[in-house]
Amino acid sequence: MVDALTLSPQGAGRSPHADGSLKDADPLRAESPAAALTLRVSEVFLSLQGETSRAGLPTVFVRLTGCPLRCRWCDTTYSFQGGETVTLNSLLARIAEFGVPTVCVTGGEPLAQKNCPALLSGLCDAGYSVSLETSGALDVSGVDPRVSRIVDIKAPGSGEEARNRWDNLAHLTPHDEIKFVLASRADYDWACEVLHAQKLAQICPVLFSPVQGELPPAELADWVIADRLPVRMQVQLHKILWGNTPGK
Repeated sequence: MVDALTLSPQGAGRSPHADGSLKDADPLRAESPAAALTLRVSEVFLSLQGETSRAGLPTVFVRLTGCPLRCRWCDTTYSFQGGETVTLNSLLARIAEFGVPTVCVTGGEPLAQKNCPALLSGLCDAGYSVSLETSGALDVSGVDPRVSRIVDIKAPGSGEEARNRWDNLAHLTPHDEIKFVLASRADYDWACEVLHAQKLAQICPVLFSPVQGELPPAELADWVIADRLPVRMQVQLHKILWGNTPGK
């Protein structure tokens, strides 16, 4: 169980009384049409960010239910179904209880839910630093520009290479990140070709990650060093600390 803190991050979800004290306030006004929006949520939890340039930061993770992809190495298949339906307002209130300023919306594939963009904008409006982890198979152009979009490019070993939406690259900025998850030397060679052909390092930071249990991290690190790649090699910090435990 997480103990809620008195103050929400960066003043999120709080407004002043006339006497200057703070009170809780709905991030969205009750009469707003957005207040009735709902999302299907698999889990909400506080952990350390295990990947991306935010690795190590205490982060609230919002895992939305559902995904149209079936990557061979997926480690969150439990999020494909189930979960609970919650209103946007109640979800924002739940996030505020953790008392940290960094939030990651993930899945599954969060953009498969039509109200995900409203959640992302609501989090930004409330003052959070927000990242979105997305498969790269769905359109990211409608995501609030204040959000850091972490966009996968699916290598052949995932079994979902054909689902890559290449026109997403045109919408990315230096505020975003591109991630390759690699299961083999063949995946690595393919990713290198894409990296150079698409000039990805000129768009935004690029991340190379090994599939746990298939590609030893030290091998990937040696390849990146030998080829002088303009990428950040990363491992999944949360798995080193806690294994494949849901909610960590």
